Amino acid sequence: MGTISKYQVLTKAKDSFSKSEYKNALDQFATVLQNYPNSKEAYNGVILSEMAMSGEGGAEALFDYYEVLKEEDKEQADDIMSDILQNMDGSLEKLSEVFAEPIRNRLEFEDGILYKDFKNIIESGETFKETFENIMFSTRVIITKKEDFIDFLDNLIEHGFAEIALTYLENALSVYPSDKLLKKLLRQLAKGRKN
Repeated sequence: MGTISKYQVLTKAKDSFSKSEYKNALDQFATVLQNYPNSKEAYNGVILSEMAMSGEGGAEALFDYYEVLKEEDKEQADDIMSDILQNMDGSLEKLSEVFAEPIRNRLEFEDGILYKDFKNIIESGETFKETFENIMFSTRVIITKKEDFIDFLDNLIEHGFAEIALTYLENALSVYPSDKLLKKLLRQLAKGRKN
């Protein structure tokens, strides 16, 4: 099905990512995915590039980790990275179909709401608790920045959703096990709720 040299374009995409040219990397990974919809490496590359473009500090570390894993066992590395990325945001579960727009735009049409839109609802007069209760069973809150994630966790804890905050936090710690701020929040939750 592919009309491009998958290997060449993936090599260019990885090179662009390594040079912090995330938009170029995203475009190249997306081109591979359009031509080879089952390419896990392109799928993972698209997500990592989008994360890096939106300022997620862990994207580069995940990319480096992925490259190391591939040296040991490429197929297993693809599966491991897919699992990590899916655990970070379950709404990215199926991205196997061809797409021509950035992931962020596509996510707005999935069963999810971007955190900035969630905050806009609250700023328009709704309370955090009411808004979260209204969406928690039907919609995912999509968070693309670490500071938004911390803010979201603080709000969950403050408004009586400590168990849900704990689940989010455990998932984040499985990806960023040495993050000091996440560990601090986990200790706060373990001691009871912060007041």
